[in-house]
Amino acid sequence: MTQNTAIPMVDLRAHFASLRDEILTGIGKILDEASFILGNQGRALEAEVAGLSGVAHGVGCASGTDALMLALRALEIGPGDEVIVPTFTFIATAEAVLYVGATPVFVDVDDRFYAMTVAGIEAAITPRTKAIIPVHLYGLPADMPAIMALAQKHGLRVIEDCAQAIGAEINGQRVGSFGDLGCFSFFPSKNLGAAGDGGMVVTADAELERKLRGLRNHGSWQTYHHDVLGYNSRLDEMQALILRAKFPYLATYNAGRRQAAGWYAEHLAGLDLQLPAVPVGYHHVFHQFTIQSDARDAVKAALHAEGIASAIYYPIPGHRQKMFAHQPQARCPVAERLAERVLSLPMFPELREEQIARIATVIRRTLHG
Repeated sequence: MTQNTAIPMVDLRAHFASLRDEILTGIGKILDEASFILGNQGRALEAEVAGLSGVAHGVGCASGTDALMLALRALEIGPGDEVIVPTFTFIATAEAVLYVGATPVFVDVDDRFYAMTVAGIEAAITPRTKAIIPVHLYGLPADMPAIMALAQKHGLRVIEDCAQAIGAEINGQRVGSFGDLGCFSFFPSKNLGAAGDGGMVVTADAELERKLRGLRNHGSWQTYHHDVLGYNSRLDEMQALILRAKFPYLATYNAGRRQAAGWYAEHLAGLDLQLPAVPVGYHHVFHQFTIQSDARDAVKAALHAEGIASAIYYPIPGHRQKMFAHQPQARCPVAERLAERVLSLPMFPELREEQIARIATVIRRTLHG
């Protein structure tokens, strides 16, 4: 590798290279069978992801955003209801709440673990509150035991946003199994990513599963009988096949990310940065490796000059987005500070230590000359 070789945020070409022949053969079989929607591949993937999550049921859908929206609908959350969400995450979490006619209530996050605190959630509860959506940001689980205890105390439902954290755990229990429902995204860059969009909702509740299956298919539980307003939100067989080809290697992919995170920690030690923190008993799957620095913009510019990608997740908290300008502004100083300091570095299972050493050299030179 030459000194000016680019380092991407995610190397999807390398990721798919070893599975290319298997995937192409599988796609050929799907074309021969001409079964493209709600077929065997999708059903098998549902069972695999549910099993991984430690629950009985999985329902595939068109995206992670749709998974959240379907979960809210399955819980019969709608107009007049409030749903508590973190302000520091991708907009889809709050967006899904709006799609069902409810109101997202933004809550600030912890500056080390990037998740809502129980104190912050409890302060936001009103008589209209119906649910909480904790987000397992960057691959690190939120404090689900404490959140579930709070939800039980107040009679609230819980939907886990697991989009960035498939395979993550707290004391051996997988994300997606704590709440009433868990929602996954299979966007290509995710730890288990498709070659397009895809999502899934998992649950231990058979009645919620039944609702989800009809809601994702035009509100229909019997052909041409439409009982409620539903959606065209089905995971197609091509994407399910690609995800099933990758699924047996998910533990390996996550281990590769954890190894890369370990190398980052070694090579960035002693620098004026805040590195990712992991609570005892938590299993982080490092969808992102995110640092904090007051010199964030200078570090990003220096990396770019050397052909090294980096990204800011997220530069504008949810409560500051223009689409929510009509709502009373939440007070979320931690999220606003994080938006000025966070920087995510390249992270993918195939990342090599020499690449990380090069990234660290650029950062060290920028911060300390």
